[in-house]
Amino acid sequence: MSLVIPFEAIEERARERVGGAQALAQRLPVPKSAEQLRAESDDRYLSLMSLRIFRAGLRHSVVDARWPAFEEAFLGFDPARVVAMSEEELEALLNDQRLIRHWGKLKSVQANAAAMTRLRSEAGGMGAYLADWPRDDVVGLWQDLGKRFSQLGGNSGPYFLRMAGKDSFLLTDAVVKALNHWDAFVGTPKSKADRLRVQAAFNAWHQATSRPLCQLSMILAASVD
Repeated sequence: MSLVIPFEAIEERARERVGGAQALAQRLPVPKSAEQLRAESDDRYLSLMSLRIFRAGLRHSVVDARWPAFEEAFLGFDPARVVAMSEEELEALLNDQRLIRHWGKLKSVQANAAAMTRLRSEAGGMGAYLADWPRDDVVGLWQDLGKRFSQLGGNSGPYFLRMAGKDSFLLTDAVVKALNHWDAFVGTPKSKADRLRVQAAFNAWHQATSRPLCQLSMILAASVD
């Protein structure tokens, strides 16, 4: 894919907007290595996934303050133990005032624990699944997460990946604005074909700069917003 604007120009604009190279560097996330992703236990991935799901549509600080209670209620998010919870035990959580009592989201924890248990048999665990998924097919990973897991469609899958440390880009309003501004895309990427075109742009920038996708995404956003 031939890009109209080389990424050096985008990064220069981002540096100007945020106050210099050091200020920009301090904003940039650092993705985990494949080894680090594999080393993380499934219970931590289930906790992070659930945290992302409960954060959706709510102030993050409100959800985060309640998360120790969620850890207790869901038995440390151990997938096997969560799968074994009875319907009565799940329903009892609706009376736990320490929690955010959204039945659909509460049920998603058990559904996702079951999906993660299946993934352990198929891929060796959530960490191995994330580590082995190729960087140049993030869009495919978003789609697969949405199929495998409950309430992980839309932006929840990409945000979960960012929280987990898997290298990926985000399609925030600022990133989409930047893609339009720098002639890498026109409009809002809505379809799978659109997202694949955006993926191609990020892949080309990664090849040209060796920067991880998460940093390219952040620099793009900083260049316009």
